[in-house]
Amino acid sequence: MNTILIPVVIVAAMGLVLGLGLAVASKVFAVPVDEKAEKIRACLPGANCGACGFSGCDGYAAALSEGKTDQTNLCGPGGKDAANGIAKVLGVEAGDVKQMVAVVLCQGNYSNVGLKLDYSGVKSCKMAAQLFGGPKQCTYGCLGFGDCVEHCPYGAIFLCDGVARVNPELCQSCKMCMNICPRGLIELYPVEEAHAGVFCKNRDKGAVTRKACKQGCIACTKCVRVCEAGAVTIENNVAHVDTKKCTGCGKCMEGCPTGAINTIMPKVLK
Repeated sequence: MNTILIPVVIVAAMGLVLGLGLAVASKVFAVPVDEKAEKIRACLPGANCGACGFSGCDGYAAALSEGKTDQTNLCGPGGKDAANGIAKVLGVEAGDVKQMVAVVLCQGNYSNVGLKLDYSGVKSCKMAAQLFGGPKQCTYGCLGFGDCVEHCPYGAIFLCDGVARVNPELCQSCKMCMNICPRGLIELYPVEEAHAGVFCKNRDKGAVTRKACKQGCIACTKCVRVCEAGAVTIENNVAHVDTKKCTGCGKCMEGCPTGAINTIMPKVLK
């Protein structure tokens, strides 16, 4: 009987000692919890997209709690609800949240852009871009393999005739698609008002761009000349529209000979 009881007692004693040791260690080495940061974190959606400029929701909450930033309106996915919740925790007024939506600035579909090679590699924009700039004739446009589609946590992006498009009703302006696009074709635009947007990023000279895409920007400067607000400029052989100056009059679109400029009017309610 003793031969059985002795091991049982020893194991029980060891378990008791180890348990007490762990309890003491948990108290001694406990990391203080920032209750304010925890409350702020509860106001955030948990997307951890980094659109706020910090290392995810935890990083943003810690920065607000520690006073490293006082901007309560940096969370795009959280929108006004998150800003109001954070402001309530901090006891300050909520900052204005400017609702934005992602837009793919390319019209390089299969009707406008031809193929220069038959690509049979990994179906990834990042990988395809490394092989002679991708299979399409335009080496600046959307590759159409859907890296942005795969990485969008909200299912807001889809492919249409070889070009990515964004559903503004689902977009949460988290910037994950912007970060993953190897061509830098995706930008955020405000949703409250209509703006003109140049759906082209081709920096080649006009004649080269024209051969690559039927609706590419050829830097003819007609849009610059007709814009009364001074919102359109030409940089690196491609037009750009300053949304802060654009009035949405549409004159640049009417003057564009290739149709590279279109209205961006993604007004949605969130």
